[in-house]
Amino acid sequence: METMKIASFDRASDLKAFDETKTGVKGLVDAGISQIPRIFHHTSVKLANPKPLSSDLLHLTTIPTIDLGGRVFEDMIKRKNAIEGIKNAAAKWGFFQVINHGVSLHLLEKMKDGVRRFHEQSPQVRKEFYSRDFSRKFLYLSNFDLFSSPAANWRDTFSSNMAPNPPKPEDLPEICRDVMMDYSKQVMNLGKFLFELLSEALGLNPNHLNDMECSKGLLMLCHYYPPCPEPDLTLGTSQHSDNSFLSVLLPDQIEGLQVCREGYWFNVPHVPGALIINIGDLLQLITNDKFISLEHRVLANRATRARVSVACFFTTGIRPNPRLYGPIRELVSEENPPKYRETTIRDYATYFNAKGLDGTSALLHFKI
Repeated sequence: METMKIASFDRASDLKAFDETKTGVKGLVDAGISQIPRIFHHTSVKLANPKPLSSDLLHLTTIPTIDLGGRVFEDMIKRKNAIEGIKNAAAKWGFFQVINHGVSLHLLEKMKDGVRRFHEQSPQVRKEFYSRDFSRKFLYLSNFDLFSSPAANWRDTFSSNMAPNPPKPEDLPEICRDVMMDYSKQVMNLGKFLFELLSEALGLNPNHLNDMECSKGLLMLCHYYPPCPEPDLTLGTSQHSDNSFLSVLLPDQIEGLQVCREGYWFNVPHVPGALIINIGDLLQLITNDKFISLEHRVLANRATRARVSVACFFTTGIRPNPRLYGPIRELVSEENPPKYRETTIRDYATYFNAKGLDGTSALLHFKI
């Protein structure tokens, strides 16, 4: 018992010491470390890739890519094909990539550049923004669940709630302010369009999900994954599913995202100019499992330069929102009764955040 106490005490003080540097994982890399601190060590079980794919799963090579035709379909057949593709992807993978999505490639590059520039400015400047006060309009930290998760991830993040109440320009750092505002507006427009297609894929009126306010809130997380000296001992992001209705991910060329399907990890390949879309827990809940929110993770970065990504989550999160969400009435029947109890987004987010990224789905807690 005594040794257990010592080990856990050491971990607590190591976490505190790391957090108090206020420079995150980037600070460790800048210090030239060749071994990662023990707080970042994940168990080998969490890092393992299961046995090779069985022959009947070999056709599941990768998540689908869907052409959105610039969000203006020339004819109904193309629109129908896109909806059919989204319906299959949302039901089987919970993930798909979109091309010709209507967000300019120039803006995508500017957004990634803004993330890189913020994280690569001087430690003195970054320290000014570092905080664990989640009520802040702009938050920079390393690992939101640093003190509750079993192991820390090799990643730093800044975030802001961009809707329904966008931050004032002065709330955001000048180095990435304009591009955050521009990009979030574009993602909001894309999200509304995707919710129309998803509504139709469910056999509902195109406005159904937007009328339910699925596209009301937007949380932007801008991740920075520095090169890792011991990538086999840690992860960039632990296995988890998203506590949103829908997530829109802007990746860079460095791969690392993996999706878990039927117990196997699949790499998400780089598709130039594409955005990665995935179904969140809340959409699985309201569709009564018609669409699935699959678990995913990010491997530690083996490249020589930092990997960046921008994840935009359609959710109002822990902000006050009295609306109750349960399985959509039109999607349930005697043969297919509701599988989840009603919840507010805030209650779901609070439970999810308290649990941390521990590799289990928060949806289990809301099952009937």
